[in-house]
Amino acid sequence: MAKKRRRKKRQNTSLLSVLVAAAAIIWGVYTKGGQENLTSSSSSSTSSSAVSSAQTAKTVYGGLAKSDYQKLAQETFKSGGKGWRYVNNNHSTLVKSAWKVNRVIYSNLDSQNRTSSSNTAFLEKRNVANDSLRVRQYVQPTGWHSNRQNGTQIYNRGHLIAYSVSAGIDQDGNYNPKNQSGDQNNPKNLFTQSAFSNQKIQTIFESKVRSALRSGKKVIYQATPIFKGRELMARGINLQAVSTDGSLDFNVYIYNVQPGYQFDYETGRAKIDRGMQVSE
Repeated sequence: MAKKRRRKKRQNTSLLSVLVAAAAIIWGVYTKGGQENLTSSSSSSTSSSAVSSAQTAKTVYGGLAKSDYQKLAQETFKSGGKGWRYVNNNHSTLVKSAWKVNRVIYSNLDSQNRTSSSNTAFLEKRNVANDSLRVRQYVQPTGWHSNRQNGTQIYNRGHLIAYSVSAGIDQDGNYNPKNQSGDQNNPKNLFTQSAFSNQKIQTIFESKVRSALRSGKKVIYQATPIFKGRELMARGINLQAVSTDGSLDFNVYIYNVQPGYQFDYETGRAKIDRGMQVSE
Protein backbone atom coordinates (compact mmCIF):
# COMPACT_ATOMS: atom_id res chain seq x y z
CA MET A 1 0.00 0.00 0.00
CA ALA A 2 2.86 2.33 0.90
CA LYS A 3 4.55 1.51 -2.47
CA LYS A 4 1.44 2.51 -4.41
CA ARG A 5 1.28 5.85 -2.58
CA ARG A 6 4.98 6.53 -3.35
CA ARG A 7 4.45 5.64 -7.05
CA LYS A 8 1.43 7.95 -7.26
CA LYS A 9 3.37 10.76 -5.55
CA ARG A 10 6.21 10.37 -8.09
CA GLN A 11 3.72 10.53 -10.96
CA ASN A 12 2.14 13.72 -9.56
CA THR A 13 5.63 15.30 -9.15
CA SER A 14 6.53 14.45 -12.75
CA LEU A 15 3.24 15.88 -14.03
CA LEU A 16 3.84 19.08 -12.05
CA SER A 17 7.36 19.40 -13.52
CA VAL A 18 5.97 19.04 -17.04
CA LEU A 19 3.33 21.71 -16.38
CA VAL A 20 5.94 24.12 -14.93
CA ALA A 21 8.23 23.58 -17.93
CA ALA A 22 5.36 24.15 -20.36
CA ALA A 23 4.36 27.33 -18.52
CA ALA A 24 7.96 28.59 -18.73
CA ILE A 25 8.05 27.98 -22.49
CA ILE A 26 4.71 29.73 -23.02
CA TRP A 27 5.84 32.68 -20.88
CA GLY A 28 9.08 32.96 -22.87
CA VAL A 29 7.20 33.02 -26.16
CA TYR A 30 4.75 35.59 -24.81
CA THR A 31 7.38 37.93 -23.42
CA LYS A 32 9.47 37.66 -26.59
CA GLY A 33 6.40 38.46 -28.65
CA GLY A 34 5.65 41.34 -26.33
CA GLN A 35 9.20 42.69 -26.77
CA GLU A 36 8.87 42.41 -30.54
CA ASN A 37 5.57 44.27 -30.39
CA LEU A 38 7.13 47.01 -28.28
CA THR A 39 10.08 47.27 -30.66
CA SER A 40 7.73 47.43 -33.62
CA SER A 41 5.65 50.08 -31.91
CA SER A 42 8.74 52.11 -31.04
CA SER A 43 9.98 51.90 -34.64
CA SER A 44 6.59 52.97 -35.92
CA SER A 45 6.57 55.90 -33.51
CA THR A 46 10.01 57.01 -34.71
CA SER A 47 8.93 56.77 -38.33
CA SER A 48 5.77 58.71 -37.53
CA SER A 49 7.65 61.53 -35.80
CA ALA A 50 9.97 61.82 -38.80
CA VAL A 51 7.06 62.94 -40.94
CA SER A 52 4.99 64.73 -38.31
CA SER A 53 5.13 67.99 -40.24
CA ALA A 54 3.85 66.19 -43.32
CA GLN A 55 0.91 64.75 -41.41
CA THR A 56 0.15 68.19 -39.99
CA ALA A 57 -0.10 69.53 -43.52
CA LYS A 58 -2.04 66.42 -44.60
CA THR A 59 0.54 65.54 -47.23
CA VAL A 60 3.46 63.14 -47.46
CA TYR A 61 5.95 65.86 -48.34
CA GLY A 62 5.44 68.48 -45.64
CA GLY A 63 4.41 72.12 -45.31
CA LEU A 64 3.06 74.41 -42.63
CA ALA A 65 0.03 73.53 -40.56
CA LYS A 66 -3.27 75.15 -41.57
CA SER A 67 -3.22 77.21 -38.36
CA ASP A 68 0.19 78.62 -39.31
CA TYR A 69 -1.12 79.77 -42.71
CA GLN A 70 -4.07 81.38 -40.95
CA LYS A 71 -1.73 83.27 -38.60
CA LEU A 72 0.24 84.59 -41.57
CA ALA A 73 -3.00 85.79 -43.17
CA GLN A 74 -3.76 87.87 -40.06
CA GLU A 75 -0.46 89.76 -40.20
CA THR A 76 -0.63 93.41 -41.26
CA PHE A 77 2.42 94.93 -42.89
CA LYS A 78 3.60 98.16 -41.27
CA SER A 79 5.08 100.86 -43.46
CA GLY A 80 8.85 101.10 -43.16
CA GLY A 81 9.27 97.42 -42.35
CA LYS A 82 11.10 94.70 -44.20
CA GLY A 83 9.17 93.17 -47.11
CA TRP A 84 9.75 89.62 -45.86
CA ARG A 85 10.51 87.65 -42.72
CA TYR A 86 11.70 84.21 -41.65
CA VAL A 87 9.24 81.45 -40.77
CA ASN A 88 10.09 78.57 -38.42
CA ASN A 89 13.54 80.11 -37.78
CA ASN A 90 14.22 79.86 -41.52
CA HIS A 91 13.99 76.06 -41.49
CA SER A 92 11.85 74.23 -44.02
CA THR A 93 9.10 71.89 -42.82
CA LEU A 94 9.40 69.81 -46.00
CA VAL A 95 10.39 66.14 -45.76
CA LYS A 96 13.68 65.58 -47.61
CA SER A 97 13.03 61.89 -48.21
CA ALA A 98 9.83 62.73 -50.11
CA TRP A 99 11.86 63.52 -53.26
CA LYS A 100 11.07 60.52 -55.52
CA VAL A 101 10.22 61.76 -59.03
CA ASN A 102 11.02 64.97 -60.92
CA ARG A 103 7.61 66.66 -61.07
CA VAL A 104 5.44 69.50 -59.75
CA ILE A 105 2.27 68.95 -57.76
CA TYR A 106 -0.13 71.73 -58.76
CA SER A 107 -3.07 72.29 -56.43
CA ASN A 108 -6.50 72.92 -57.93
CA LEU A 109 -7.97 76.40 -57.82
CA ASP A 110 -10.40 77.01 -54.98
CA SER A 111 -14.09 77.91 -55.32
CA GLN A 112 -13.10 81.53 -56.07
CA ASN A 113 -10.54 80.47 -58.70
CA ARG A 114 -7.67 81.44 -56.39
CA THR A 115 -4.35 79.63 -56.05
CA SER A 116 -4.87 79.41 -52.30
CA SER A 117 -3.13 76.04 -51.73
CA SER A 118 0.49 74.94 -51.98
CA ASN A 119 2.28 74.00 -55.18
CA THR A 120 5.19 71.68 -54.47
CA ALA A 121 8.03 70.99 -56.90
CA PHE A 122 10.51 68.12 -56.87
CA LEU A 123 13.32 69.60 -58.94
CA GLU A 124 16.70 68.70 -60.39
CA LYS A 125 19.33 70.26 -62.65
CA ARG A 126 17.43 69.71 -65.91
CA ASN A 127 14.63 72.01 -64.67
CA VAL A 128 16.71 75.20 -64.92
CA ALA A 129 14.98 77.05 -67.76
CA ASN A 130 16.25 79.06 -70.71
CA ASP A 131 14.96 82.66 -70.53
CA SER A 132 14.87 82.93 -74.32
CA LEU A 133 11.82 80.63 -74.40
CA ARG A 134 9.57 83.00 -72.46
CA VAL A 135 6.25 83.95 -74.08
CA ARG A 136 3.74 86.73 -73.44
CA GLN A 137 1.69 86.28 -70.28
CA TYR A 138 -2.08 86.51 -70.66
CA VAL A 139 -3.68 84.74 -67.65
CA GLN A 140 -5.48 87.14 -65.30
CA PRO A 141 -5.45 85.71 -61.75
CA THR A 142 -7.94 86.90 -59.14
CA GLY A 143 -7.35 90.48 -58.04
CA TRP A 144 -5.68 91.40 -61.34
CA HIS A 145 -5.92 94.99 -62.61
CA SER A 146 -4.17 97.33 -65.03
CA ASN A 147 -0.45 96.68 -64.81
CA ARG A 148 0.61 100.31 -64.50
CA GLN A 149 -0.48 103.43 -62.66
CA ASN A 150 1.00 106.78 -63.65
CA GLY A 151 3.74 104.98 -65.56
CA THR A 152 4.73 102.77 -62.60
CA GLN A 153 4.47 99.00 -62.81
CA ILE A 154 2.76 97.76 -59.66
CA TYR A 155 1.33 94.35 -60.63
CA ASN A 156 3.03 91.14 -61.75
CA ARG A 157 1.67 87.74 -62.60
CA GLY A 158 3.51 86.00 -59.81
CA HIS A 159 4.49 82.38 -60.40
CA LEU A 160 4.29 80.05 -57.43
CA ILE A 161 6.88 77.73 -58.97
CA ALA A 162 9.18 80.04 -60.91
CA TYR A 163 9.50 79.85 -64.67
CA SER A 164 13.28 79.68 -64.20
CA VAL A 165 13.19 76.34 -62.33
CA SER A 166 10.42 74.52 -64.18
CA ALA A 167 11.87 73.62 -67.58
CA GLY A 168 10.32 70.45 -68.98
CA ILE A 169 7.34 70.49 -66.61
CA ASP A 170 3.95 70.30 -68.35
CA GLN A 171 0.73 71.73 -66.92
CA ASP A 172 -0.12 68.37 -65.35
CA GLY A 173 3.13 68.64 -63.41
CA ASN A 174 4.96 65.83 -65.22
CA TYR A 175 8.40 66.10 -66.79
CA ASN A 176 8.35 66.11 -70.59
CA PRO A 177 11.72 66.52 -72.34
CA LYS A 178 9.96 68.02 -75.37
CA ASN A 179 8.73 70.94 -73.25
CA GLN A 180 11.93 72.86 -72.55
CA SER A 181 10.10 76.07 -71.63
CA GLY A 182 9.38 76.75 -67.99
CA ASP A 183 5.87 77.04 -66.56
CA GLN A 184 4.20 80.16 -67.95
CA ASN A 185 0.46 80.57 -68.60
CA ASN A 186 -0.75 78.02 -66.09
CA PRO A 187 -3.74 79.31 -64.02
CA LYS A 188 -2.85 76.87 -61.22
CA ASN A 189 0.56 78.51 -60.85
CA LEU A 190 -0.21 82.25 -60.95
CA PHE A 191 -1.43 84.87 -58.50
CA THR A 192 -1.62 88.67 -58.51
CA GLN A 193 1.60 89.87 -56.92
CA SER A 194 3.11 93.30 -56.47
CA ALA A 195 6.03 94.10 -58.77
CA PHE A 196 8.21 94.84 -55.72
CA SER A 197 7.40 91.55 -54.00
CA ASN A 198 8.05 89.57 -57.15
CA GLN A 199 11.05 91.34 -58.68
CA LYS A 200 12.91 92.56 -55.60
CA ILE A 201 12.33 89.84 -53.00
CA GLN A 202 10.97 86.58 -54.38
CA THR A 203 13.79 86.45 -56.94
CA ILE A 204 16.32 86.35 -54.09
CA PHE A 205 15.01 82.98 -52.95
CA GLU A 206 14.36 81.65 -56.44
CA SER A 207 18.03 82.31 -57.22
CA LYS A 208 19.01 80.16 -54.22
CA VAL A 209 16.99 77.29 -55.70
CA ARG A 210 18.56 77.79 -59.15
CA SER A 211 22.06 77.78 -57.69
CA ALA A 212 21.41 74.54 -55.83
CA LEU A 213 19.98 72.90 -58.96
CA ARG A 214 22.91 74.02 -61.12
CA SER A 215 25.29 72.42 -58.65
CA GLY A 216 23.49 69.10 -59.04
CA LYS A 217 21.31 69.17 -55.92
CA LYS A 218 17.82 67.70 -55.80
CA VAL A 219 15.43 70.22 -54.29
CA ILE A 220 11.89 70.27 -52.91
CA TYR A 221 10.44 73.75 -53.37
CA GLN A 222 7.02 74.79 -52.12
CA ALA A 223 5.09 78.04 -52.62
CA THR A 224 1.82 78.95 -50.90
CA PRO A 225 -0.02 82.25 -51.51
CA ILE A 226 -1.66 83.47 -48.30
CA PHE A 227 -5.21 84.80 -48.68
CA LYS A 228 -7.25 86.33 -45.86
CA GLY A 229 -10.86 85.18 -45.84
CA ARG A 230 -12.42 85.58 -49.28
CA GLU A 231 -10.12 88.35 -50.48
CA LEU A 232 -9.11 88.14 -54.14
CA MET A 233 -5.53 89.33 -53.71
CA ALA A 234 -3.06 87.41 -51.55
CA ARG A 235 -1.59 89.10 -48.49
CA GLY A 236 1.72 87.40 -49.16
CA ILE A 237 3.40 84.14 -50.09
CA ASN A 238 5.19 81.48 -48.06
CA LEU A 239 8.26 80.06 -49.82
CA GLN A 240 10.26 77.17 -48.51
CA ALA A 241 12.85 74.84 -49.96
CA VAL A 242 15.15 72.04 -48.90
CA SER A 243 17.71 70.01 -50.83
CA THR A 244 17.94 66.27 -50.20
CA ASP A 245 21.41 66.74 -48.70
CA GLY A 246 20.19 69.57 -46.45
CA SER A 247 22.65 72.17 -47.80
CA LEU A 248 19.76 74.35 -49.02
CA ASP A 249 17.17 75.11 -46.38
CA PHE A 250 14.94 78.17 -46.09
CA ASN A 251 11.42 79.13 -45.03
CA VAL A 252 10.19 82.71 -45.53
CA TYR A 253 7.05 84.81 -45.77
CA ILE A 254 7.00 87.62 -48.34
CA TYR A 255 4.47 90.43 -47.88
CA ASN A 256 2.52 91.33 -51.02
CA VAL A 257 3.19 95.07 -50.80
CA GLN A 258 4.40 97.88 -53.04
CA PRO A 259 6.28 101.04 -52.02
CA GLY A 260 4.14 104.14 -52.62
CA TYR A 261 0.85 102.20 -52.85
CA GLN A 262 -1.82 100.62 -50.70
CA PHE A 263 -3.80 97.60 -51.89
CA ASP A 264 -7.43 96.82 -51.25
CA TYR A 265 -6.91 93.06 -50.91
CA GLU A 266 -10.63 92.35 -51.28
CA THR A 267 -10.51 93.54 -54.88
CA GLY A 268 -6.81 93.93 -55.68
CA ARG A 269 -7.19 97.62 -56.55
CA ALA A 270 -4.37 99.97 -55.60
CA LYS A 271 -4.26 103.60 -54.57
CA ILE A 272 -1.31 105.95 -54.22
CA ASP A 273 0.12 106.25 -50.71
CA ARG A 274 3.38 108.19 -50.64
CA GLY A 275 3.90 107.23 -47.02
CA MET A 276 4.10 103.49 -47.77
CA GLN A 277 7.72 102.46 -47.49
CA VAL A 278 9.09 98.92 -47.85
CA SER A 279 12.68 97.80 -47.36
CA GLU A 280 14.32 94.76 -48.92
